[in-house]
Amino acid sequence: MSFKVFDLCCEANHQFEGWFASQGQFEAQLRDGLVGCPMCGSLGIQRLPSAPRLNLGAGARPAPDDGPDPGQAQAMFLQAARQIVASTEDVGERFAEEARRIHYKEAAQRGIRGVASRAEARELIEEGVKVVPFPFGGLIKETLQ
Repeated sequence: MSFKVFDLCCEANHQFEGWFASQGQFEAQLRDGLVGCPMCGSLGIQRLPSAPRLNLGAGARPAPDDGPDPGQAQAMFLQAARQIVASTEDVGERFAEEARRIHYKEAAQRGIRGVASRAEARELIEEGVKVVPFPFGGLIKETLQ
C-alpha cells in the first residue's frame, strides 16, 4: 500500500509528517478531528506547503536548536509506527465496535487499529475505552503498558 505524505503543523507550531492513503482520507480525518499533533495532541492542524527543495537565498542561518536532531526523531517515530502497524490488527470501519468488544471482554484482548468518526472516538473515551489517534490513518486501542 502506498501513502501520501503531508507536512503538517499544529497551532503550537510543532511540525510533523502525516501519512494517508489519499488526499480525501486526510481531509476526512482532519474534518472529523482524527488528526492530532503527536507532540501536544492539538487538533488544530494545517497542511504546510511541501517541496523537495526551498531556495531561501543566502540569508543568515537560524541558530541551532537544543532539541533532538529532527532526522533522528523522525527515524525513531517511523520505527515506532512500523512496529505499531506490524503488531496490531486492522479492523477498518469496525474499530468502535471491536474496541468496545475488547474493552467489555467480549472478544480476545489484542491491539487493533482502524477508523472511527470523531463522535465515535469521543463516545469510546467517555466509556473508558483507551484509544489513541494514529497519524497513519485511524485510531489504536491502547494496549501498550
